[in-house]
Amino acid sequence: MRIVRPRKDVETALENKGFRKNNNDHRKFVYYSLSGKKTSIWTKTSHGTSHKDISLDNLKKMAKQCRLTLQDFCDLLDCPLSREEYEQRMVSGGYIMLKQI
Repeated sequence: MRIVRPRKDVETALENKGFRKNNNDHRKFVYYSLSGKKTSIWTKTSHGTSHKDISLDNLKKMAKQCRLTLQDFCDLLDCPLSREEYEQRMVSGGYIMLKQI
């Protein structure tokens, strides 16, 4: 597990896993389900030249915001944890609810 990660790499990985960017004071990323529904799960990164890398402390905070352990969050970023698996964990944990047809 890397201690520091480039912000650009983390943001790209989040977008590839269903998070969509909403630019405010920070870059806020909100998770959208596979069916395209906005959820209450979000995380954020700081922007600006002094925040090109994300520290271990901030990665821990982001993991908590995404309802994951640090290791699972790194797996989400690095691809061993797929978007489908992540969403299933969020449903199983009661963090998001999907409508049953």
